[in-house]
Amino acid sequence: MISKVQALRAHARPFGVAVKPDAEIRDDVIRELQWDPQLTDPDAIGVAIKDGAVTLTGHAPSYAEKVAAASATARIFGVKAVADDVEVHLPGEPRDDADIARSIAHVLESNTQIPEGGVRARVQNAWVRLEGQVSHDYQRREVKRMVRHIRGVLGITDAVAVTPPASPGVVEAEIEAAFKRGAEVDARHIRVEVSDHTVTLYGHVHSLREAAAAAAAAAAAPGVARVDSRIVVSP
Repeated sequence: MISKVQALRAHARPFGVAVKPDAEIRDDVIRELQWDPQLTDPDAIGVAIKDGAVTLTGHAPSYAEKVAAASATARIFGVKAVADDVEVHLPGEPRDDADIARSIAHVLESNTQIPEGGVRARVQNAWVRLEGQVSHDYQRREVKRMVRHIRGVLGITDAVAVTPPASPGVVEAEIEAAFKRGAEVDARHIRVEVSDHTVTLYGHVHSLREAAAAAAAAAAAPGVARVDSRIVVSP
């Protein structure tokens, strides 16, 4: 296990630094997986890389840890894309679909951010399909966050729709203003287009983390149902 100082040094990169070789990126990904407290067995996850695109293999004991491994990988400077082929191997006896469904119903009912009756879940062979409508994209993401932490869930299909009214001109202006306020996104290199509840982002950033921050800021705008990020990562 690496120390916190080593982890911070691994991520300390001056602006405009040359592209890191794949071997160095792979080492950083492995260290980040070992560092992330959400991962109980990081050694069970394999890491392969080619031209900045990382493929994760192996297994995780829960769907939440599978997602956490992909998120940790995307944080690394130099990573341009992540292919998540990690399989979920649940410990112990498989959980009954009806039991999983009851747990999902309970968390949906208890979370005040989710509109009552707005989201439904169907469970088949431990795979969850989410359906329904919400008013904001953060609510859709909150549902996925809750469900992936339910014990026994192997995966999620997200079919929840975001259906608020939208004014493209206003949404574009609000997103651009959010970029300028934020510390994680360089607004000078990103262009925003809004059409039919969908935001399309163009431009280039220096890391997947910055691209994710841009997409999250766009998704938070009123009237946004979907973010199509065409941002190029060029460290």
